[in-house]
Amino acid sequence: MRLTAMYLGAVLGPGVLVLPALANDAAGPASVLAWVALLLLSVPIATCFATLGERYRGGVAGFVGAAFGPRAARPVAWWFYLVGVPFGVLGGALVGGEYVVHALGRGDPVVAGLLLLATGFAANYAGLRVSAGAQVLLVVLLSGLLVVAVAVGAADVGADDFRPFAPHGWAAIGTAAVVLFFAFSGWEAASNLADEFADPRRATRRTLAVVAVLYLGLAVTTAGTTSDVPLADLLERAFGPAARPVTAVAAALLTLGAVNTYLAGGARLGGRHGLTGLLVLCALLTAAVLRWHVGLDAVMRVASTALAAVTAAGAAAAVKLLRDRAAAIALAATCAVLACAGPLLAVPLVVGVAALVSARVGSAVPAGRSSS
Repeated sequence: MRLTAMYLGAVLGPGVLVLPALANDAAGPASVLAWVALLLLSVPIATCFATLGERYRGGVAGFVGAAFGPRAARPVAWWFYLVGVPFGVLGGALVGGEYVVHALGRGDPVVAGLLLLATGFAANYAGLRVSAGAQVLLVVLLSGLLVVAVAVGAADVGADDFRPFAPHGWAAIGTAAVVLFFAFSGWEAASNLADEFADPRRATRRTLAVVAVLYLGLAVTTAGTTSDVPLADLLERAFGPAARPVTAVAAALLTLGAVNTYLAGGARLGGRHGLTGLLVLCALLTAAVLRWHVGLDAVMRVASTALAAVTAAGAAAAVKLLRDRAAAIALAATCAVLACAGPLLAVPLVVGVAALVSARVGSAVPAGRSSS
């Protein structure tokens, strides 16, 4: 149950607060097809990662190392630890902070987001066992809120909400898929924790079932809406005047669930001082975002592209290690998503090259001088 909660916390992240609106902006009601495609893609990815998590340690970087050697694993570790986790948890925390402030009608969204991020770090400094236990409660509460919101919203959905179906053309579905990938990432983070728990494949099946129901319900009930806060609107229909505090609670739960799992997975990948390293990275990134007024959309897209690269590398490792057709499908589909990322592909490319160069320079230093 705890691993299921960690998986759900990673996948059901704060992306569901803002990404439905961004996907609708990109593709209109046709964004539902992007939701469906990514749900189908999640099945082979999640299954392969769960199987690999039982057999190999170290998460996706460990899988890649086992398949292609330690040098190939280095870029994957850098993509996840240096880019995916810091950008992902900061972007997610800021999304959650904006929703909390919007729901309560007062406060500073940046301060609220940083408080959520600080809470995630505190939970992980308290230890994985404590944070995993808290995750069970968080997931049960947020899943219940989403089920109620989707059930109430579905009653108001009609055929007219899906006309025109593809106002920006069919190619826009690919753009929406890139935006939505952030909401479907999380398997690579949780895979770092799989060997801490029994039967990760059972946890994966449970997670896929819950995610499919909630995401498809959310996709259909928000299709065609022009609201920037569709989940808040659904909760307001469900709870009336009490919607604002309920939305604030839902936003906080969604944010803390994802931040908690990503920090736990990243910290383990980073070694003895991994969590402290992430704290420093997040502090530096926050300072840069605030200093140069980097938009939230840009932060989330960078995280999504880096995590897609990690997922593609893990799928490639699964192809070699498992000889599984599902792994080949996952690899091809993830590469298709990456192809839609455009200029942002430079992020994993540059970071990957830097990782390989640093590995070569390190191996060229004589052993007697490596500590000087």
